[in-house]
Amino acid sequence: MTAETLTIGFIGYGNMAQAMAQGLVRAGVLPGERIVACANHYEKLAENAGKLGVRPLHSAQEVASVADMVVIAVKPGQVASVCEPIRDELGDGGRMVVSIVGGFRMEDYDGLLNPGTHLICSIPNTPIAVGKGIMVTQGEDTLTSDQRQLFDQTFEPVALIERLGSDLTSVATTIAGCAPAYTAMYMEALADAGVKHGLPRQTAYRLAARMTEGTGALYTDTGTIPAAMKDAVCSPGGSTIRGVAALEKSGFRGSIIDAIDTVEGV
Repeated sequence: MTAETLTIGFIGYGNMAQAMAQGLVRAGVLPGERIVACANHYEKLAENAGKLGVRPLHSAQEVASVADMVVIAVKPGQVASVCEPIRDELGDGGRMVVSIVGGFRMEDYDGLLNPGTHLICSIPNTPIAVGKGIMVTQGEDTLTSDQRQLFDQTFEPVALIERLGSDLTSVATTIAGCAPAYTAMYMEALADAGVKHGLPRQTAYRLAARMTEGTGALYTDTGTIPAAMKDAVCSPGGSTIRGVAALEKSGFRGSIIDAIDTVEGV
């Protein structure tokens, strides 16, 4: 199994699996014909797969028989029924299994997969579709060193791979996976404010999107902490600090923390 010959197979081809496939093809990691997928509704699968040249297959058994890296991308309640019939294929020593099932960790696969199965659990987020994703990855896995290197080689072009202990993967997944929705709401609110003051809708969206992307890139490139980036824009008595004060008065930061707490069940 090498990057040049790798075939990836998705068991389940919903939004996240499609985002991963799109990112990989778009980044040139591998062509669509070296990606296979199966899903419950074959006609819909064929339509979605055709957009990238992905090969639609009829069953998980077919996917497991041809893929070097099998991505389990089904709902949590479907994992057991999907894994049981193909556990021998998944346990083939030359095959790698990647779980992107929300809430599933390595220990949750005990009894569902054969001992010795090479498994890694990693939760991506939707920006992986455009090569700007995050994969929150459980630090404990059963891959070989060569497989771990291949996993990194495959996904690093499209995502930040953040390895964490199992006790931290939940909150990291919440921040990486849920916060795109919160960020989209923030961008929408900025655009609404711009439209309120006369900007064309699409102009407002472009400004909000590029500002959000650029602020993140500034941190990634320089390591300047967000507080310092904020301070750099807030001149004494200036317009920005007045806006910051208004946000603080409305509980802006507290609302974000509350949202994460709510998802984490705190």
